[in-house]
Amino acid sequence: MLAAPTRDIAAAEDALADALERALARWRDDGIPDNPEGWVLTVARNRLRDVWKSAAYRATTGIDEIGSAPTALEDDMPAIPDRRLELMLVCAHPAVAPNIRTPMMLQTVLGVEAAAIAEAFAVEPATMAQRLVRAKRRIRDAGVPFVLPERDDLAARLPAVLEAVYGAYAIDWQLRPQGPQVDTLSAEALHLALVLADLLPAEPEALGLAALVCLSESRREARRTEDGRFVPLDEQDTARWDAALIARGESLLRRAHDLGRPDRFQYEAAIQSAHCSRARTGRIDGETLRKLYRAVLRVAPSLGAAVAAAAVDGEIDGPNAGLRALDAITDPAVDRFQPAWSARAHLLAEAGRHVEAAVAYRRAIELTKDPGLADYLLRTFRNLDC
Repeated sequence: MLAAPTRDIAAAEDALADALERALARWRDDGIPDNPEGWVLTVARNRLRDVWKSAAYRATTGIDEIGSAPTALEDDMPAIPDRRLELMLVCAHPAVAPNIRTPMMLQTVLGVEAAAIAEAFAVEPATMAQRLVRAKRRIRDAGVPFVLPERDDLAARLPAVLEAVYGAYAIDWQLRPQGPQVDTLSAEALHLALVLADLLPAEPEALGLAALVCLSESRREARRTEDGRFVPLDEQDTARWDAALIARGESLLRRAHDLGRPDRFQYEAAIQSAHCSRARTGRIDGETLRKLYRAVLRVAPSLGAAVAAAAVDGEIDGPNAGLRALDAITDPAVDRFQPAWSARAHLLAEAGRHVEAAVAYRRAIELTKDPGLADYLLRTFRNLDC
């Protein structure tokens, strides 16, 4: 890996960006080489070697000796998922603050932009960027080794890795809500989740995560009509759901359940399983959903789970119950959390409070990044009788 000799992730990122820029210029005239990945890595390593030799770099980092960087093309590249998981485990080193481990993996390993990570973690983009810079310096200055942890240390690092894979999937679910799963972060997250499940067949949360991603991804094609319009989950055509992915997810969830020790990702997967059961039964068991959301809130409370649980309360006990649950959420980020405003708008409309619902719909539309969802909310808003 580029950053392994010095642990300087920021320098490796700069070298890789420079190599990609050179590739765009050279390949246009010379054509794409037989081993494009090896070409880019070689150029990036050569760029890093020049940086390493500079007095300014040694003075800044305090690093005097750097191992030699290979210059030959690497025709036999290692499997990408293994190398990515290795670097993700490095980012989960105890020297890195727990609250920045997952964002580090998302940006450094999976290529998610800092702004998208900041939105997912409900913090300001500048704050997230500063945290990421500090974490990369910490890895470099602490001399964190770029090696797989000992077996005894793996359990402590695994939760952050699982969180990063799920975070990548959830972020991409919002950024690219339609189209086939080709060359997207969702596809990468699904692949990594399945790799982790294969590598750790006795780890229930790894199996739970793989089940969660399979079951969620199974509904991708049904989220849009043929002409591209957004379709809410409870209105989706179950015939368009991927039965093979559902079956795989259910199998993974059963294996996780058999191992015991249910935790966050197993409960999240069970929620998706409850939704997918509509393909068999034609209905969704609201009480089961409510129990599962309460379990999630007990083991891994989050703003998203709290909003979803409030929406379920509204479906079961009436819109006013759902609104009371929304009002009880104390997280200050709820004021800029788009799903909370969508849920509030729907519940207010169901309660007949159309003027207030209109205000909530306007705010939900304002916060929506997905044009298809914004169009759906706008059409719903226009149908209000106010």
